[in-house]
Amino acid sequence: MPLDYTFAYSWIYVALITLLVQATVAAMSKAKQSGSVPGKMDEHLSHDSFVFRANRTFMNSLENFPLFIGSAFLAVFVGANPRWLGIFIMVYALARIIHMALYYAIATEKNPSPRSYFYGVALFAQIGLLGLIGTELLRRL
Repeated sequence: MPLDYTFAYSWIYVALITLLVQATVAAMSKAKQSGSVPGKMDEHLSHDSFVFRANRTFMNSLENFPLFIGSAFLAVFVGANPRWLGIFIMVYALARIIHMALYYAIATEKNPSPRSYFYGVALFAQIGLLGLIGTELLRRL
């Protein structure tokens, strides 16, 4: 009987849509700035600017997404347990959505900020995902 990864795929889809939303919000908020130059962020902006926070949210996701998506699909390729895979991907996706919402809502230079905790939750889910892959690979030796 083939393994059913529908739950995992559904949450990968959510993560991809989240990334698209972040790209759109970052681009649109920047484009609304007077004197906006495509591809160039005003170096004087900081966390008090929504444009800065939207851009940093998207950039942070882009920095983390390759490891996540590669791990998610590698887990499928090695035949990792679909239930655990789906759980780790769901936790990752939800933590990244909450991270995004908090980054958009809270203008702070403080570290750690509330968004940092959800970055950490996503990081632990990523580590769990890598552990799941490693366990499956070791099992096959």
